[in-house]
Amino acid sequence: MTPFAEAVRKLRARKGVTQKQMAAALNVSPAYLSALEHGKRGMPSFDLLQRIAGYFNIIWDEAEELFLVAGSSDPRVVVDTSGLPPEYTDFANRLAKRIRSLDSADIARLSALLENGGKVDGKAS
Repeated sequence: MTPFAEAVRKLRARKGVTQKQMAAALNVSPAYLSALEHGKRGMPSFDLLQRIAGYFNIIWDEAEELFLVAGSSDPRVVVDTSGLPPEYTDFANRLAKRIRSLDSADIARLSALLENGGKVDGKAS
């Protein structure tokens, strides 16, 4: 499940609506909404994101967070390494092949490394 799917499910649960009810209100098919919630579709359009925020009548901060998680929830990621040194392309390919085998601790460590600009515990790696 993607972060966007998780956010939408929480909003639906909070409002007490089904996928079918939400899909009808947003004028999308229940199948499309289900695919979004299961991470089988890419990022929804900006228009749909606005309609979702309006449907749930969420405050600006929560809507902004929804838009951010939607932007990082595409289950099919493309990494363009053209023009970069060969080791970058190698790393991207190895990560793509092995990502399913990483556990949550591995993901947390890699995420922290990315968030800290390549530094581990404040030290350059």
